Amino acid sequence: MSFLTISLLLGLGAVAVQAQSPLYGQWLDRRDNLCFWSYLRGFQPMYVRNCCKLDQPVTFCADYSQCLPGVASSSSTAKPTSTASSTSKPATSVPATSTSAPSPTCSASLTSRATGKLSHVGINIAGFDFGCNSDGSCTASGAWPPLLKYYGHDGEGQMQHFVNDDGFNTFRLPVGWQFLTNDAMSGTINQTNLAKYDDLVQACLATGASCIVDVHNYARFNGQIIGQGGPSNDVFAQLWTGLATKYASESKVIFGVMNEPHDVPDINLWAQSVQAAVTAIRKAGATTQLILLPGNNWTSAQTFVSNGSGAALMKVVNPDGSTTGLIFDVHKYLDSDNSGTNSECVTNNIEEAWAPLANWLRCNGRQAFNTETGGGNTASCIQYLCQQIAFQAQNSDVFLGYVGWAAGNFDPSEFALLSPIKCSLSLTVRRSTVSGYVLGETPTQSGSTWTDTSLVKSCLAPNSGSQSGPTS
Repeated sequence: MSFLTISLLLGLGAVAVQAQSPLYGQWLDRRDNLCFWSYLRGFQPMYVRNCCKLDQPVTFCADYSQCLPGVASSSSTAKPTSTASSTSKPATSVPATSTSAPSPTCSASLTSRATGKLSHVGINIAGFDFGCNSDGSCTASGAWPPLLKYYGHDGEGQMQHFVNDDGFNTFRLPVGWQFLTNDAMSGTINQTNLAKYDDLVQACLATGASCIVDVHNYARFNGQIIGQGGPSNDVFAQLWTGLATKYASESKVIFGVMNEPHDVPDINLWAQSVQAAVTAIRKAGATTQLILLPGNNWTSAQTFVSNGSGAALMKVVNPDGSTTGLIFDVHKYLDSDNSGTNSECVTNNIEEAWAPLANWLRCNGRQAFNTETGGGNTASCIQYLCQQIAFQAQNSDVFLGYVGWAAGNFDPSEFALLSPIKCSLSLTVRRSTVSGYVLGETPTQSGSTWTDTSLVKSCLAPNSGSQSGPTS
């Protein structure tokens, strides 16, 4: 999804916080070397380091590793300016809907629907994509792994909760290309960074869920479009060869070729880039896993056919000439401008997007997967998103399912943006409380109990009953 760069225009008020305060307890390292961090509205992790032993002012770090014990503090006090991207049930149960594509059946009627439930229902676990912008500019240091061992949120615990308590069976794990190659514009994967990302993939696989490996770069690398002035198709294929080789034996891994291509001048050339990735994945030994094919215009479900994406991507095939396991990747939000940046929803997208797309898919014997959708934790979004999900379930022969955006290192709650003047063991800070990320789906934890956001509880969770609910 696309995001706007935000400015920090905040009124600050003084407040005293004890170093052992529960608010910061999970972020404190040692009494003589306190580390804590936060981020504004979930868009950009803002790592904050303060060495209380030296009674020094705080410094803002672009890389969480600068906040680790024994690492020198940055000399710069500039706040990071890049934005973050974007954009339990039993996982082992047999889905009611097959992922096999239907036989082509064309009809003028849009009411011919399947009766099975959606086969894949999930949540995005964001963090490794942080530091990425919609022009494909990312920095490896901007990634914030959503795992406790890397000082992130408890993405592993979140996924276990979502599977065991809510019935989810799929997680999408966005990651920046630059993180995978340690900022090199190449297809050669940095094994140290891949090992960190793999920690999240393995945590996902351990739940029994399907895990989508999603390269979150908007068809670009630092502003240059793949195969159209930017990295060549061969370089892109090399990247996917490395990833597919890593996960070739993992049947639950799904390969998301690219997040939200947009403003791509030539959709047919883009289809050739997608073909290069598909061929690389299959030849690396990942011969049976699902591969997600994204279109232009942020891979919008509403314009997937009209902008030529569908026709172009229909030509993408496996090395044997088949289209088995090749699924169209579509996104759709429910707010007034389809940006996913507003807390209120205004449409269920059925008439303008899902119904026409369902008919086109059925006519062509193909399937699609809605890997990003969501809204605010508001009554309007609960109403419309539940209706959208119900329609998708009624058309589960052509729609595999949906993945909500997003949990992981996003936080729906209010929290403090810290700007300390000085530090002592009683820690005097300036603080401004700001609202959490508008699409936050991160559950809160108290002891061993997890509590979902209202949208997850009412609509996104498979055990909410939304799939069998009304469509209007």
